[in-house]
Order: sequence, then structure tokens, then C-alpha cells
Amino acid sequence: MSKVAIGCDPNANELKEVLKDHLSKMGVDFDDYGSDDPIYANVAFEVVEAVAGREHERGILLCSTGIGMCIAANKVSGVYAALCSDTYSAIRARKSNNANILTFRAWLLGPELAKEIVTKWLESEYIPGGCSEPKIQRIYEYEREHQNRNYGESYVRTIDG
Repeated sequence: MSKVAIGCDPNANELKEVLKDHLSKMGVDFDDYGSDDPIYANVAFEVVEAVAGREHERGILLCSTGIGMCIAANKVSGVYAALCSDTYSAIRARKSNNANILTFRAWLLGPELAKEIVTKWLESEYIPGGCSEPKIQRIYEYEREHQNRNYGESYVRTIDG
């Protein structure tokens, strides 16, 4: 496997350090995209753009709940992020859904479970041609068809309203 990208917000730095140690022990090469920015989306975009740009095969993102990182990650074309809090979901995220980004809820997972989830996710590979293939292809097709679509007055919130 090529390098893994990893990043988090300040709330998840402790678990990120645990996972970096775990990746090292597994012999997985990785780049740390940081943890100092309190705007988790900034770190998420750096990690997922590196994955979408094929600098890294996969990425791991952490924040307190994992939800914000997952939402931000899935805004980038070619990125398929999954929030996983158990090993079965991590395996299925790869094998059935070809997820290339794993997001974590640092405040709700213990370090041992987090390491197990990372291990299972990294050991799992997408299997083309399986029963999930038509489902995955439909997602890819939709993404290609709607990549540059302008929805006009879409549901985009700003601080001003």
C-alpha cells in the first residue's frame, strides 16, 4: 500500500498519535496533515485532496464525533468517506463501498477499538464485480453526471443566514 494520509482537529490529537504509532508498528507509511487547526474542514480538505490527487491511497480523519470530518471529506469529488465505529463497518466500508477515507469519533472510541478498526479497514480491499458493484457504479455515475451541476439557490448556509 502507498502512503496513508492522516489528520485531525485539536480535539482528536491524542487518538491520532495513538493511531500513528499503530500505523508505524503495522509498517504502514503515512503523512500527518496536522491537528492544530480548530476548523476541522481545513484539515479534512488537505487530507482528501491528497487522496483524490492520488498522493495517498487512503486517508484517516478524526474529530470529536467524526461527523464533521465525514461531511467535509465527502464534498471532494473522488472521495468516499465512511464514519466507522466498529470493525464490521470498517470492513464493509472497503469491501462493499470502496471507501478511501475512514473517519473517527475520537471522543467516543477507545484507543484499542480504534486500532482494530484501522487494522481491519487497511486489510480490506474492494472486490470489483461483487454484489455491490452495481450500487457503487451508480454512485460513480451520479458523481460524473452531476460534478459541475449548478443547483442555483441551493441549501448552503452561511453565518449571515
